[in-house]
Amino acid sequence: MSASSSASTKPVRAILADDERLMREQLRSRLMEVWPELEIVAEAKNGIEAVELVRQHRPDLVFLDIRMPGLTGVEAASQIAQLPEDDDWLVPEIVFITAYDQYAVEAFEQGVADYVLKPAERERLLVTVGRIKKRLALKQGEEVEHGGATTPLQQLLHKLSAQLNPGGAPSYLQWIQATVGSVLQMIPVEDVLFFISDEKYTRVQTARVEALIRKPIKELVDELDPALFWQIHRSTLVNARAIDGITRDERGRQLVGVKGLSEKLEVSRSYTHLFKGM
Repeated sequence: MSASSSASTKPVRAILADDERLMREQLRSRLMEVWPELEIVAEAKNGIEAVELVRQHRPDLVFLDIRMPGLTGVEAASQIAQLPEDDDWLVPEIVFITAYDQYAVEAFEQGVADYVLKPAERERLLVTVGRIKKRLALKQGEEVEHGGATTPLQQLLHKLSAQLNPGGAPSYLQWIQATVGSVLQMIPVEDVLFFISDEKYTRVQTARVEALIRKPIKELVDELDPALFWQIHRSTLVNARAIDGITRDERGRQLVGVKGLSEKLEVSRSYTHLFKGM
């Protein structure tokens, strides 16, 4: 038996994430009607729990309420998209649960995620199930490039994040999912002292841990609150609240001191204006 035909016999495994218990029960009930062979392996009450359950269970499919405490469905999807893939597991398909049709239309047009409007109606759920089955079949047939959907998914999530706060304050990254040794950790952004990138990884430094992520500085600049994180070099972002002082080395270059650390961060000429008068 080939690997793809063997994979096709495995039940599709899913996780449901919604902070409203009744909505989870209603969706589970409807899914049992339209997709009885679907195996729901876990349920989450918030976004943080959803990411952790995906990491533990490695499902094929995740239903995420677009508005949840801790992490929104969009933020949780972004964290899930960053989980490490391997030969046995790819980033799961994402279905957003939403009461707001404008988000659903955006997701549908992009074609990299699907949606279910609350409350889940049988007819619309059948359409979603049909699309998900096709996408999973493509994955199992190895017709989708490994990890190839992650970038368009992240692009969609960025747009959805902006839509969540129309005319309001931008929605900035609140959590960083990083590797500390061999363990994945969720690090609150406000705890990060600085980010420094090399060619392959970005170092995430807090007062207690040093971790690594694959997201480059140029992406973090767009996702972090610019009032909190200042770019001082093309490869460095520093938490403004963690700045302990500015000094100069023997060559006249500005160096940023960081609270609680002996390490100094170099300021490139393009960013010296940030510390004018210091």
